[in-house]
Amino acid sequence: MDICKRIFGDEVKDLCSDKRKEERIVWLAVNAKYSHTSLAVRYLRACVPGSEVMELTINHLLLDALGEIYERQPRVLGIACYIWNIELVRKLLRLLPEALPQTIVICGGPEVSYDTAAFLQEFPMVDFVVRGEGEEAVPALIERLRAVNLDKARVREVSRQGLLPGVAMRREDGSIEESRAVTVADFSRVPFAYREEEMAPLKERILYYETSRGCPFSCAYCLSCATAGVRFLPLARVLRELDFFVRHDVRQVKFVDRTFNAKKSHFLPILQHILALSPTVRTNFHFEVAIDYLDEEVLATLAKMPRGRVQLEIGIQSTNEKTLAAVSRVNHWEQIAAHIRRILSFHNMHLHVDLIIGLPGEGMDSFRQSFNDVYALGADMLQLGFLKFLKGAAMMQLVEKYNYRYMPMAPYEVLSSDALTYREIRWFHSFEQVFEYYSNAGRCRHTAAYLVRTHEQGDAFRFWQTFTDWWEARGFHRLGHATKNLYGYLREFSTEQYAEDAQLIDSLLRFDALLADGGRIRPADLHWDRETHQDMTAPFWRSDRPRAYLPGFVFKNWRDLRGKYHIEFFPYDVRAMAAGKPAEARPVILLFDFTQADVTYQEIVL
Repeated sequence: MDICKRIFGDEVKDLCSDKRKEERIVWLAVNAKYSHTSLAVRYLRACVPGSEVMELTINHLLLDALGEIYERQPRVLGIACYIWNIELVRKLLRLLPEALPQTIVICGGPEVSYDTAAFLQEFPMVDFVVRGEGEEAVPALIERLRAVNLDKARVREVSRQGLLPGVAMRREDGSIEESRAVTVADFSRVPFAYREEEMAPLKERILYYETSRGCPFSCAYCLSCATAGVRFLPLARVLRELDFFVRHDVRQVKFVDRTFNAKKSHFLPILQHILALSPTVRTNFHFEVAIDYLDEEVLATLAKMPRGRVQLEIGIQSTNEKTLAAVSRVNHWEQIAAHIRRILSFHNMHLHVDLIIGLPGEGMDSFRQSFNDVYALGADMLQLGFLKFLKGAAMMQLVEKYNYRYMPMAPYEVLSSDALTYREIRWFHSFEQVFEYYSNAGRCRHTAAYLVRTHEQGDAFRFWQTFTDWWEARGFHRLGHATKNLYGYLREFSTEQYAEDAQLIDSLLRFDALLADGGRIRPADLHWDRETHQDMTAPFWRSDRPRAYLPGFVFKNWRDLRGKYHIEFFPYDVRAMAAGKPAEARPVILLFDFTQADVTYQEIVL
């Protein structure tokens, strides 16, 4: 079938011959979300002058993605292959010979750097596979391809010049030269990936950046265990490049350094530089750190950061010491807990912590303890991930020992082990969904905390477990859910499971709803009282009294007011309950302010 004609029609049938006269080299990234950007393809663009970057997402329909690639008419198409996009990439590869039969195809990335010969055999349309880091291997390959005029019919002549480190290829006799994965020994030679002219459309997206490669640790589930040592960019260069992002008003720079704080003489000056930026800078810098290795000097620097300037991701994974030992990981739990609590007390940054479901020896009871240990710290987000069996990771050597079963296709997630049955793993997916909807999304946190405290004696896992069972019993795990409905579900669960007072729960849920999602969502099945008390609130807003609570307040119109402020009446002291105190039936009037990034509230008298 002629895919080109099917997509574009007969009127463009001569487009191929015209555009193939050009030397067009395109590096394709298929990102998980539109908000993401690809660092890898931008590195290759910088290493191969005249080449281009193209970004799609895994949400593209297959033929739409193929059509966009076809419009570029690449002479060479390089595709970055990762766990999140490999299934779509595999489908695209099977269609490329129909749409672009003369295009030379290069694949690279973690998903093809291992079992490379098998990949080349399965996908004969792929001409080369770059194994490992490509910043040196790819330019060398392109030089050889230019020597044969970027002619796909002559690609096997490339092998005549001998082995090309980091590049797997077919020899002229059809056999496969696998080569070997390579790293760039002198990391400082890797060019800066971003360009001035692309920053305006990119600045609202997440820009990925790295100052080091490698990791000082060797956790079995991580691909970083496949390389030894850590390589760093020169500090002066890093500071210049950070200023580049700030100058372009980038919303977020996400460092992909596996352990940002691997070397204090490298990372502390970076933090100090970020601290010294103007207070008006809005750029947020995201780091993944081993928080137990931070010292007093680093903590003091973090304490001074402007609110929102920095956020930290902390991979805890488990608190079971035997489980951690099985995957060659060491956690200093007392330091981890103390440092997280300390940083949270600064009230100036978002903390994101991780746990992994399915680690060796971590059954339901053990995970319950890990969850409760970490939940009690009160981080802004507790992300629950499922163990993955990545090609090249040492975890593959533990499959037989722990009787693991896992998905044979991406994302290679655990299905069962000697510690968890498939039934339990499947249930954990519902558990993760419920926890994501309510806790990680910042909704219903005070309501959940009250129920954990008063009905489960602090056992948070037991609360979320019971809620998940209730959720599944109603078939909610099979459905999508509007945010406005989530509050009603939790109220229904609370009154059914715990016989909780409906008015008290409704008060807490209204309080939570006003603090979440910028206060924009007012679930209809909660008992809102704006109209009931308009005879009290309307005169208040028209008077000078709001200035006692909101200095500089000026009444403009009701529409403007509703978007910025809200007064809500509660029959219970929800502020005290949010602080962990017992429920008290005391009428409270709260004024909510939505004009800042974080919603604030205060008690008022009308």
